[in-house]
Amino acid sequence: MKKRRHAKILELISSKNIETQEELQAFLLKCGFEVTQATISRDIKELRLVKELNDKGRYIYSTGKKSSNDAFRRTGGIFADSIIKVEHAQNIVSIKCFTGMANAVCTAIDAMEWTGVVGTISGDDTIFVLCKTEDFAKIFTMNMEKILNVKNS
Repeated sequence: MKKRRHAKILELISSKNIETQEELQAFLLKCGFEVTQATISRDIKELRLVKELNDKGRYIYSTGKKSSNDAFRRTGGIFADSIIKVEHAQNIVSIKCFTGMANAVCTAIDAMEWTGVVGTISGDDTIFVLCKTEDFAKIFTMNMEKILNVKNS
């Protein structure tokens, strides 16, 4: 029952702008879950939900994870301003950056949670991205080049 309720809570907060525990309780009741405010409070804590400012200036419940479109929008500028060259060799991608910028770019890459990326490591001006396969490395490289071309045009 708890897993079903948690799944329903995640579904509700992703589809509705829920501002309070009382609103969440009302939506859950409509879906057949009779819960107390204390249970909702525990669920929020267990699911590690946060309140985020939405586009209408109201604080709503969220998982705190950004969509990939948000991540691309936020990080595209740092990529364009920092990256000199992106190449892959087998399943490793090498990203050459301006001196001192690799750590910031690497952090942005990590935040984007790319499919097929196992991990990253950065120095002062170079990042290595370890991908699961050579195909994932090619896709990652092509996507980075697209981001750079979009921002540079």
